[in-house]
Amino acid sequence: MARILVLYYSSYGHIAKMADAIAEGVREAGHEADIRCVPETAPPEVVKAAGFQRNEEHPEVDGPNALPEYDGIIVGSPTRFGRMCSQMASFWDTCGGLYASGALIGKVGAAFTSSNTQHGGQEVTLFSTITNLFHMGMTVVGLDYGFTGQNGVDEVKGGAPYGATTIAGMDGSRIPSHSEIDGAKYLGARVARTAAKLAD
Repeated sequence: MARILVLYYSSYGHIAKMADAIAEGVREAGHEADIRCVPETAPPEVVKAAGFQRNEEHPEVDGPNALPEYDGIIVGSPTRFGRMCSQMASFWDTCGGLYASGALIGKVGAAFTSSNTQHGGQEVTLFSTITNLFHMGMTVVGLDYGFTGQNGVDEVKGGAPYGATTIAGMDGSRIPSHSEIDGAKYLGARVARTAAKLAD
């Protein structure tokens, strides 16, 4: 049984919902999933004024040294001007010891994101996340076209071959669609199965 960490940051709940779906996909595939968020780095007055919403059911990750306990890590960050958010970047900036020791080499990694608009930099954000995983020596898994839900133009939908995505809308009122949730579940299952095979 593979053990997978879903590690994320979410300001308004969209990435948190995707994290739940990814963990569900891991578990439905017969593997173990833990959901953890990275620390908030924005000043408290900014958090309050902007109305950030933290999912209290998801504990904060117990620092970088918790990561090597897992066979796979699926990283979620909202898009911030075409890159991962500063909260997630700050967490990875504390992982130099893992890089130096090679603690994550051979583990499986993947990414997921959210943006306000359909063309809001999702794929670049996924790559800004994946870059960290490659530097850690991880084997990266994308949202392959075995998940056919990302195809077609019949509706607004997230999803990219580089990872699972959702679209929040300019006012943040759009929640992840059925297709986007299904893509997140697919990615979770794919990572878990890949990690289990590599661990054999």
